[in-house]
Amino acid sequence: MDPRLKTYIVEDNVTIRENLVGTLEELTCISAIGFAETEAEASQWLTDHADEWELAIVDLFLKQGSGLGVLQTCRSRRPNQKVVVLSNYATPDIRKRCAQFGVDAVFDKSNEIDGLIDFCIEQASASRVSQSSN
Repeated sequence: MDPRLKTYIVEDNVTIRENLVGTLEELTCISAIGFAETEAEASQWLTDHADEWELAIVDLFLKQGSGLGVLQTCRSRRPNQKVVVLSNYATPDIRKRCAQFGVDAVFDKSNEIDGLIDFCIEQASASRVSQSSN
């Protein structure tokens, strides 16, 4: 069984997305299994592949639609599936709104990447423990 956390990225900025995937795959135990640039594309993929992902990293401002709509789609996820927001707009109001959608964590792109890395490492570790006990 693959020990890497199957991660879906919702980010419309190609440079940010490529840098994020490179960083997370190098420093954590994630494997990027796909990405979307729009709310509709992300919501469709996450729904159609509901059993294939373990972590979704969602930006709030997308080419079309909003990451908030993606978060709405993720509300019915399994308990072992985690959703985090990575945004330039991680204000207290946005954090509160994301919490209402059941998001597991919110990280600011400009100064909380280390927190995201730590979160991914913790989730991958928890996933391995869970898989080994089954």
